[in-house]
Amino acid sequence: MTKNFIAKIVGASGRIVRGLKQLAPGLVALALFAGCQTQPPLPPAALQGGTNATDIITLREGDVLKISFPANANLNTTEPVRRDGMISMPLIGEVKAAGKTPKLLEADLVDLYSTQLLSKEVTVEVQSSTFPVYVTGSVLKAGRIMSDHPMTAFEAIMEAGGFDYTKANLKAVAVIRQEGDHVQKFTLNLKRVMDGKAGAPFYLKPGDTIYVPEKFTWF
Repeated sequence: MTKNFIAKIVGASGRIVRGLKQLAPGLVALALFAGCQTQPPLPPAALQGGTNATDIITLREGDVLKISFPANANLNTTEPVRRDGMISMPLIGEVKAAGKTPKLLEADLVDLYSTQLLSKEVTVEVQSSTFPVYVTGSVLKAGRIMSDHPMTAFEAIMEAGGFDYTKANLKAVAVIRQEGDHVQKFTLNLKRVMDGKAGAPFYLKPGDTIYVPEKFTWF
């Protein structure tokens, strides 16, 4: 009887091991899927859309640019970015501006004017620009917001009437950003802002969508 009992235990153990082996690929796939779908909240130092407000701006048609040459004031000009993405500059003519950051356009102009400048210095400022961002979820007035200046996620939510405090989860605000065929998701803890705690602002880019989720409740 003892031998039969031991044999049964060994047989059951073998079946359990074989079952775990069959389940293992599915468990691994489930773990990988969960890892792809969940992004932990970013630490305060990472909560910004760029190094600063200027660095995240990409020039677009309709922008009006103030272009200054500190050592060659006669070249100073204010130019709109036309529908074709070009601006018209003194002496050198047409220059592509749309799709570039102000810093990149500055570098291009320094190169294009290299033989005419007393010093290699050009500044590009965006005098006016309008771009859309979208706010949805637990806010009072969800929808599209048009901005003519660099805007943070918190400012956009305030423009949307502010949080719906009866259900908004301020600790897990999501910003969805699509660049080409790549989609990024950033998770922001905006309760820190409401509590008056210091943190780097998260600047939005044109077309960003801000989603304020509801608090999780037990039923």
